[in-house]
Amino acid sequence: MKKDYIKESVISIQLPQNVVIPKWHDSNITLDLKRATEIADYSAKNASVIDYNGAFPKQEFELIAKAGLLAAPLAKELGGWGAGIDANVTYELLILLKQIGHGNLAIGRIYEGHINALQLIQTFGTGEQITRYACDAREHHKIFGVWNAEASDGVKVIPCENGRYRLEGSKTFCTGAGYVERPFVNGVLPDGGWQICIVPMDEVTTVSDPAWWQPSGMRATASYKVDFSGVELAQSALIGQPGDYYRQPWLSVGVIRFAAVQLGGAEALFNLTRQYLQDLQYTNDPYQKERLGRMAIAIESGNLWLRGAADKVAAYAPIFGGYPTVPHPQADQLVAYANMVRTAIEQICIDVMQLCERSVGTRGLMPPNPIERIIRDLTLYLRQPAFDASLANVGQYVLGESNPVDLLWNDE
Repeated sequence: MKKDYIKESVISIQLPQNVVIPKWHDSNITLDLKRATEIADYSAKNASVIDYNGAFPKQEFELIAKAGLLAAPLAKELGGWGAGIDANVTYELLILLKQIGHGNLAIGRIYEGHINALQLIQTFGTGEQITRYACDAREHHKIFGVWNAEASDGVKVIPCENGRYRLEGSKTFCTGAGYVERPFVNGVLPDGGWQICIVPMDEVTTVSDPAWWQPSGMRATASYKVDFSGVELAQSALIGQPGDYYRQPWLSVGVIRFAAVQLGGAEALFNLTRQYLQDLQYTNDPYQKERLGRMAIAIESGNLWLRGAADKVAAYAPIFGGYPTVPHPQADQLVAYANMVRTAIEQICIDVMQLCERSVGTRGLMPPNPIERIIRDLTLYLRQPAFDASLANVGQYVLGESNPVDLLWNDE
């Protein structure tokens, strides 16, 4: 069944004849991962400099753009290597995100949003939209994002008589406000439908509230509240059909991306904890050995979860989440597996933070030691929405199955 699904669903995107892809956009994943490691090293060194409310990793994203990593999420025919859309390179995508998160979780969160947005465009957008927004990322180095959270004054998408659409209301947790130029600003239509919109922030007027963002961690994400009232959009700024944003498996399976970033933060804590103990010559303490052993086991478990997630996504369909017009018989299984990955890596990160705190004590948790900042950032970043629902989804799936546990996650 899966073989037939793949055979009948293969599609490709054709570029206009006047679009020329620069040579550095060739599909050299190994080189991109090397560049990401170098950027992460710089990010780690500069993290304390931008650890304040209102900051944004501007220099780091200039390096990301220069390295071609803003275009990496694009399909090969669009000048990238399909990070986030080509299912066959899902593992390389997760390693990329983990490396960026290792350097600075705030940067990892912003970059993961960029990948998420381009994946949604390439999944639900028209050919013209895909080509246009790919050019924005590839040629103009525009940063994309997904701004979906809102409070009681959330965004409404109101059709106008001239064929355009007017936005009214605000979004919260607008990561990268003032720097993300192409965010998804989803809103409710008059009939209750939830519509994906892309707002060209450099072409419209909005009102940001920096005072709204006073967090203990992830300060450099500039996740403000933004009021979009009065913004008008053309029909071409609307992506897909109402409700597409919440379609499965795309919505839930995307959690493996931020889980990879979070695991990168846990790996950074492990390295810093070990270095701290080595510098103080505490390596022969039996309790420290036990703690570091448990940390190593936890992180290796996280990496195995990422490998498993990548294998599941690659086996599911040629593109991430499959094709929207073709139902897939294993969608529920993929969603449940992704929710397991998210749940497991969250607990791994919590365990690593606790073991780190016990290992380094009060002195190791005092600024300017980077351990203090990473724990603050990771603690906040782990608070993703709908954790209980994700865990319940796993239970619901396995309770509805009859296969023995060793066959629950087979692809056949």
